[in-house]
Order: sequence, then structure tokens, then C-alpha cells
Amino acid sequence: YRGSINKRCVTLAEALKGAGYKNYMSGKWHLTRHKNPNGDRSAWPMQRGFDRFYGTITGAGSFYDPATLCRGNTYITPENDPGYQPESFYYTDAINDNAIRFIGDHCGDNEASDKPFFLYVSHTSAHWPMHAPEADIEKYKGTYDEGYPSIRQARYKKAIEMGVIDKKWAMSKGLDWEGFEHKAWDIRCMEVYAAMTEIMDRGIGRIVNELKKQKLFDNTLVIYLQDNGGCAEGYGRANNSQKKDQFKFKPLGKDGLQTKIWPPMQTRDGRFVRTGPETMPGGDDTFVAYGPGWANTSNTPFRGYKHDPYEGGIGTPFIVSWPRGIDSDQNGKIIHDVSHLIDLMPTFVEAAGATYPKNYNGNEIQPMEGVSLIPTLAGKTLSRQSPIGFEHHGNLGLRDGKWKILSMYRRNQPRKWELYDMEEDRTELNDLAKKMPDKLNSMVAAWQLWADRVGVQPWPIPNYNPEKVK
Repeated sequence: YRGSINKRCVTLAEALKGAGYKNYMSGKWHLTRHKNPNGDRSAWPMQRGFDRFYGTITGAGSFYDPATLCRGNTYITPENDPGYQPESFYYTDAINDNAIRFIGDHCGDNEASDKPFFLYVSHTSAHWPMHAPEADIEKYKGTYDEGYPSIRQARYKKAIEMGVIDKKWAMSKGLDWEGFEHKAWDIRCMEVYAAMTEIMDRGIGRIVNELKKQKLFDNTLVIYLQDNGGCAEGYGRANNSQKKDQFKFKPLGKDGLQTKIWPPMQTRDGRFVRTGPETMPGGDDTFVAYGPGWANTSNTPFRGYKHDPYEGGIGTPFIVSWPRGIDSDQNGKIIHDVSHLIDLMPTFVEAAGATYPKNYNGNEIQPMEGVSLIPTLAGKTLSRQSPIGFEHHGNLGLRDGKWKILSMYRRNQPRKWELYDMEEDRTELNDLAKKMPDKLNSMVAAWQLWADRVGVQPWPIPNYNPEKVK
């Protein structure tokens, strides 16, 4: 609620530093509201446990000219960074390139090479805006011409065949394609999204290859996950902001920083940044999101989107590799245990042989909330004593075994809770709240106990002042 990570917790980097780890980060931070280069940087990566940082302080932006781009504590631009000057700048590649450099530098440093390291690679892909080089977009021409319904159906069928989802989970309702006015534009949005995802995947593969090159792969725990489900936000989709070629801003120059982030007003060379259905996305002078139709398709078969407590908002991939740490009979297995982001800290602490601190830099630290996933890697059933609670923008939820409750925030409407059996109905189409009121009420009470303990605030927060939130 403060908009910045507080001092009553430790980052993964801070927790691992006590076990002798060197810590590196490449990518988006998005854990502070303080973006002024001359202002408060106490919640920036270099002040929260990382030894080296390349990336952006904010959570999204142009892939050709990312605002708040930093090396260490210093703001830079793609044109004035002496340590990284590729033939053409694209942020996803830059994140991966710098991550690879951190690994190589660590292994080549006589003082650091005998120490373990933690590398946090935090991609903005495939977050809006839809930006990708034309050659990568071209590969996907025609792939999405059929529109949402048939693609959702094909994905649903494949997910069942792969064992990712249960065939008894019915698919949630899709969005209209036939009546959509700007089909060619929306198809292009998804083509760019696919290209963005492929570029990210390709770069992650290069990071893995660097680990293998340095003979570190077998004993490195690698985890890939997303922070939320498909995003239906409509940035750049509602209005056309077309400007003729003669409309120019003053070029930013090598050292000029973007002052407007979402969207920027101009490209580095002074062209106007365009939005709306008349703007085919991909280039540096465009700023368009891929929208609810494709977000719904990405979330197949679930309902809901980013921000929502439905599975479409919170269910994400979680892929683990650790040749020396995972039993060989677990290779390639799909595990359906319930897990949450809070489980990463205890997992990393156990894997690293670290000690989670009770005090850090003179501050009392809150205890860990999650459970270690290490037993799961050995094929054991995850043991969780407490339910998992969550809240985001007034959207509430609690998961306890196979049961889940949730409540969507709706302005000026009374709070309504829903209850689902996630083993039978993970697509959340059969609300059991009226049929099982006792179960619902007990879980709502459990959610309230959790909310009181961790400090959940009412939404919207009355007279909001981030400096005064407890």
C-alpha cells in the first residue's frame, strides 16, 4: 500500500547474502514509487541486497527506449550506456544479455567465482506495449487469423492431452470475435505478442546455455514463473492518436530521459508515439496492448484476468530445473500441488542453506509466510498448515486445500463471496456459496483472520497517503 517495499521484510537477495551469495538482477524492479534519479533510492535494488543491477525501476514501458533504465543506481539511456551498445536495442534482449554477462563476470572474478550466486531475471515481456522487431513478427503471420474461439478450443484440447488441465474442467466463456470491428489490427496485436514471447524464450535459453558453458547448470536451481495471468488492460486501444509525419518533437539526444512513461509522447528521434486501432503495433512509435480477447485466449480455459482473484488472474506457469536437486524420477512430471509466490523465500533459503533473519539492519523482520517446495522436488506431497490468503485492489481470496473463496471488488456494491471446489471445477463456473453456506462462512472468517494479521487495508483506502499506511 505504500508503493515501496518496506524495511520490515528482506528480499531474496538480502536473505541469501548472509549465506555468502553474490546477487545480480537484470530486468524490471517495480517495487518502489520513488523514481526520481535524485530522490529516495532506499528501495532500489542496490540498496536491497543486489551487488549488480541492470534494468528498469518502473514496471513497464517501451521496449526500444525503456523509461527509468538503470545500471546500478544511475539512470541511463540505450544510447549512453558504455557497457552495452548492441547493433539495435531491444529491452528483452538487453535483459538477457546483461544476465549472461553477470554470470560470465561472476565466473571470471577470482574473488567471486568460488561463491554461489543468485540471479533474478525479471522480464517485462510480454507486457504491453506490443513491441517486437518486424522479422520476429513475420514468423507469426496468419497464425491467429481464425480469431479467439477456434484458438481457445485448440489450446483447451492440447492442455488436456498434455495433462496440464483436467478434462472435467469446462472451458470458461470466451469473447466475441465475429462482431469485433478491427480484426486485422487485433490479429497483428497477437502476432506481436507471440514474437515478444519467443524472443524472451530464446534469451532464457541463452542464459541456460551460459550456465552449461560455465559448468554450473547441473547444480543450479532454475525457476521460471509469471507474476499474473493474461492482462486485459486496454492501454493504447481505445483512441486513435495519429499524427502526420511532419509532427515532430525535439529529439531526445544521447542523454535525454523519457519523462512520460505510459505511454511516452515520442521516440528518441522525435516521432510521435501512436495509439488506437489505426496503429499497427510493433514499432517504436506505437503503444498498444493486446486486449481482453487475447488475454482470455492466453488464460484458456480459465476465467478472469490480471488483477482478478479468479484462476485466469492468478494461475501461472511454474517450471523448475535442478538436475542435482530433483529426483530423476520426477523429471518431466506435472505437479498439481497448490503453491504461491510466498513459497519462494522458504524454498530458496532451504536450497541455499541460508538462515532467514529475525532482524536485519536494525529492523525487526516479519517471519516467512510460505512453505518450502523442496520436498515437492523429491516427489513428496506438499504439507501446508495454513490456508493461502490474498488481496489485490480490493479483490479478495483464500485457498484451503481443494476449496477456494473469492470476492471481486465492485464499486458501490455490497461485498459478495463465491465458493469453488477446485478439484472438480478449477475453471470456477459452479459457485457453491448458496449450497454450502457453512463452508463459505468458515472460510470467510479464516480470510478475515489472515487479513487482520497481515494488515490488509480497506479498498479504496480512505484519505490515502502512502506515507501514513501502517
